[in-house]
Amino acid sequence: MSLSPWSHGLPDGPLRVPVLLARWPLGMALVMWRYLWRVTAVHRSETDGTEQDRPPPLPADVAEGLQRDEAGVGPLLRRRYTVRITGASATPDEVIARFAHDPNCGAPSEVAVFEKVDGAGEETGVGDEFLIRMPGPWNGPVRVIGREEDSLRLATLPGHLEAGQIEFRCRTEDGELVFEIESWARSGDRLSHLLYTKLRLAKEMQLNMWVETCLGIARDAGGRARGGVRVGTRRVPEPATAPGVAGRGHGYAAPDSAPSRQPSENGGARRHGAA
Repeated sequence: MSLSPWSHGLPDGPLRVPVLLARWPLGMALVMWRYLWRVTAVHRSETDGTEQDRPPPLPADVAEGLQRDEAGVGPLLRRRYTVRITGASATPDEVIARFAHDPNCGAPSEVAVFEKVDGAGEETGVGDEFLIRMPGPWNGPVRVIGREEDSLRLATLPGHLEAGQIEFRCRTEDGELVFEIESWARSGDRLSHLLYTKLRLAKEMQLNMWVETCLGIARDAGGRARGGVRVGTRRVPEPATAPGVAGRGHGYAAPDSAPSRQPSENGGARRHGAA
C-alpha cells in the first residue's frame, strides 16, 4: 500500500510526533477549510437506540483501569462511520494491519496524532496503549482490547474525552472494500458533555476527524471513496446499569443491515452472518 498523504514526508522514529505537533496551527486551519468546502458527501442520520445498542462486553484480562461507558455522563451514543472503497489494491487484512501498525496512516495529523506509549515491539497487540494527541484539552489515552485480522478495538482510559469503546474494521462486499469505524461511548465528564452535547464543538470536531480518517484509509488502500461517507448514530438516553465485563454484559444488535459482531475469547470480535 502507498504511504498516506497525512504522513507523507514525516520522519520515522522519535522526531515523528514533534513534527506532527508543530504542524497543528496550520493544520487546524486546513481542517476547517476542508470541513467547510468538503466535496465528498457525508450522509448523517440519528435515531433512538435501545438496550441492544450497548457496547460489547470488555475482555476481563484487559478491563482493569479502563474508563467504562457507565462511568460517563449523558446519553450513550452508538455511532458508525462507513465508507465503500472502489479500486483498492489492498485486502481487508492488509488495511487493518497497516492501520494497527501505524494509525497515523489514515488519521488526519492536523487534529489527531497516535503515539504508542505502552507495548513491546512495533506491532500492535492486545494490551498496548496509545495516546491520541489533539489540539486543546483533547488528548485521549486508549488501550487495545481486541485485535483480529480484520479488526482493531480500543477502549478509553481515564482522562479521555469519552468513556467507551471504538472499533476499526474492514471487509469485502460486492467486490469493494468496506471500512467502518464504530464507537459506543458517553462523554467522559460534565465538561466534555457540555462541549459535545450542548455546544456541539467536540461533536463536530470528532465527526470531521473520523470522516477524514475514512477518506484517508481509502486513499492509503489505493482506492477512492464511492458514495461518500455514511455516519449513523443511535442515541440511548439511559446510562448503563452494569459493567460490561465479559461474561457479565449482554448482547447487542448492529444498526441498519450490517452483520452483528460478538466478542471472541481473545478480546477481538467475530462476525455473524454474511460479510
